[in-house]
Amino acid sequence: MTKDFSKFQTIIDQFRGEVSASNFDAKFSAFTESIPTADKFLLKMELKRLASQCNRLIDLRGLVNGQCQIFEHEGRVHFFDELAIQVFEENMQFYGSYTFGVYDAVNETKNNYRVLDDNEEKNAPVMRSQVKDKIVLKKLNYPAKLHAIGQYYNRQEERMNFVTQLTFILENKEVIDATTSDLSIHGCKFRIKSETKLKVGQGIRIQFIGLENEFKFTEDLKLEYQVCNTYHDNSFQFIGVERLNHQVDDSFSQFLTDFIQRNKRRYKINLDNTINAIKTRALEQFVLPKLNELPVFIEKSERGLLPRYALTTHNNQVVFQYWQDENKKSALHCLMKKERIDYLASADAQAKTLLVFSFVHHNNGKCYFYTADEQELKTNAELGRIFLGFAASKSSFAVTQLHYLAVTPAHAESPFTVSNSLPESKEYLNLPLSDDSSSLLDSLKGIIVANDITHEQLISDYQRFTFEPLDKNVLKCFGHKRLKHPPVVDATGINYKNQRKEPRFKYITPVSIGRERERQNVSGMLQNFSTSGMNIELDSPSTLNKGDIVYLSFVSLQKITSEFDLRQLPYEIIQVNKKNTSIRLKVYIKDHQHIGRAFFKLLIEQNKDKLLLDEYIQMIPGLSKALRNTYVNTLINLSLIIQTSGSRYKVESITSSTEESQLLTQMRQLSDQTHYANLYPILNNLQVSNALYGGLQKMLNNDQSVTDILYIAINEDIKNVESAVTTKLASELDSLALKEMFIAWALKHGRFFCIQTKLSRTNEPDMEYLDPELSYISSYSIHKGKKIEQNILSVRGVVQLIDVTKETLFRHQLMLIDE
Repeated sequence: MTKDFSKFQTIIDQFRGEVSASNFDAKFSAFTESIPTADKFLLKMELKRLASQCNRLIDLRGLVNGQCQIFEHEGRVHFFDELAIQVFEENMQFYGSYTFGVYDAVNETKNNYRVLDDNEEKNAPVMRSQVKDKIVLKKLNYPAKLHAIGQYYNRQEERMNFVTQLTFILENKEVIDATTSDLSIHGCKFRIKSETKLKVGQGIRIQFIGLENEFKFTEDLKLEYQVCNTYHDNSFQFIGVERLNHQVDDSFSQFLTDFIQRNKRRYKINLDNTINAIKTRALEQFVLPKLNELPVFIEKSERGLLPRYALTTHNNQVVFQYWQDENKKSALHCLMKKERIDYLASADAQAKTLLVFSFVHHNNGKCYFYTADEQELKTNAELGRIFLGFAASKSSFAVTQLHYLAVTPAHAESPFTVSNSLPESKEYLNLPLSDDSSSLLDSLKGIIVANDITHEQLISDYQRFTFEPLDKNVLKCFGHKRLKHPPVVDATGINYKNQRKEPRFKYITPVSIGRERERQNVSGMLQNFSTSGMNIELDSPSTLNKGDIVYLSFVSLQKITSEFDLRQLPYEIIQVNKKNTSIRLKVYIKDHQHIGRAFFKLLIEQNKDKLLLDEYIQMIPGLSKALRNTYVNTLINLSLIIQTSGSRYKVESITSSTEESQLLTQMRQLSDQTHYANLYPILNNLQVSNALYGGLQKMLNNDQSVTDILYIAINEDIKNVESAVTTKLASELDSLALKEMFIAWALKHGRFFCIQTKLSRTNEPDMEYLDPELSYISSYSIHKGKKIEQNILSVRGVVQLIDVTKETLFRHQLMLIDE
């Protein structure tokens, strides 16, 4: 919990296990009359938390002054001492099952070393103050560093760590002594102890007196340099400079070229930019393929600004497919119509978001899209509530949050930091942007990011708006006309590692699926195939499972061949989606041959020019990578990286491309470490951390992301983190009244955030893609290379944080007005 309830311990003991009783509210209100409303509200939520089910294992070995033994309860194995067993059984009688109240009581026994330590501190606060500070720091800080993905700074030449004396001369003739920290042919970085106001772009003259004394130059060289960057580290000021007016064949450049080449093994190459690059490049590989939002590139054409390319992942496919008609043609132009694009593109930095509410009406096999955004709903509040109530009654109801991002064509290229020393065998990994791709990017004017933020509680809340009796004609203004030629939106998949062993081709044809002992078959449509496998969309949910052996019959394909019998071909199911409507299969070989494999191999050979590869945007090589690089440099959502640490999980890294997140700003203010964020608002709640870490253990890397919703209150006037922050899962605030009380209380005392957490298990990294930079680092510092590789391979999951505060406040304000 985020509040100290020790002063209310008597009340907590009084109401142990009584939260679900019918007379709880009355007894609680009577017992807490003298307690302030805010404390009463938090205390009630604490009692509900203590009564909620717990699945955590308890291991007290080494934590208590007692001999621990195995204690098994309901299939869970704990390690308790005698006192812990006694406390466990006593609290089980009050709560009736294993709850967080039982868990907390067992961890707070009087022989627990932490409890003994706390009691000792109370008796001797002065002597134990330092130990107490360490304990509090451990409890209240979850430090994590932000890694700005997409930003890799390449160096044109190798830079050697080398310390030598120099002097630099300012325009006012002032001479200052300094020491180099690294050196390249056309630049260097030096440090000084005193503060000097040097500006980026300022010119200075440098004399390398240390080199002159050691190598006896024939003349005093005062070389012209320009300041490129400055920063402070501890008590030193570091200045990076680049040489001006240099010639490739001048004597000093030739000297440095030879000197660095001969001594770089001795003094070591400065690897800082390559190390930073591979760390962020690796994190990018984990985060991007698990995106839940749908980035859509907007193109300027003769028809105006229209959606043109969408970056798709396994997680955001559901969003992309929602905006498709019955013919699988994109309807994103309904979501991103001209007025919305213009509004988002012209909005200031504080208003680059827009909420869009939608549903899809199906009639005679056709799809009709209806949408209304928050601006349209505000113009007629009564009609807006009618639309929301009717839309929420539909199974296709969705709420989409749109963000607008500017496109910077220069971000399309992401060269390796070792591009000048890349071996020929790896040059294909670092190809420059093609002219065709560059020309196409010039026509792209922005990116609109679509976040589907729909969830059960949201739908339930909007369903409270009444809409009957309803004249459906009033909703026509929200409908979109069906276009004969809708704008084409191509999907390009974000995938760093292509795990397909053979090419896959798109082909749609009916297929009948059966099992040996079942007469009734399942029908579906073949979507794509290779010689060894295929993907099938079923007409309706089935009972098929992974590992089943099924028999496929292709009636339509049989009509084009008499050489092959395409009936009852055996295949094994290797993947079934959660809705049981899509299956992936591979050939199942009973004998030495498989008729299906032979047929599809011949079909591919004879129709190479006609079959369409099931890959993303093949017509322009490199375009997919260019779009991916462009988006990663504008990524606004925060992502937490979950890594293994022994047998446990840890979160020490955050990724984003910007530092403008308000949540990130708050977490940095809560941190006592410079350049770090404190993840306390996210991870302090036990149920949240259990959901993240426990859920990750059960997930596969091809599972859809798992969503939870956090309500966070932060009082900026209170410095103590524990008192300033309150975090609740939406499931803990199990009524509309509790949610509204929490929001009102948070806004009154400080800041309120509503955050969707999207947990995904990560894929294995493509080490071939990372190898050029990793090998370069290892060649100069093998232990650093090994440490980086181990850190990369320890990543297991990613949690995207989607800020849905705007929609939450919008919804609750509407509901208050409606009441």
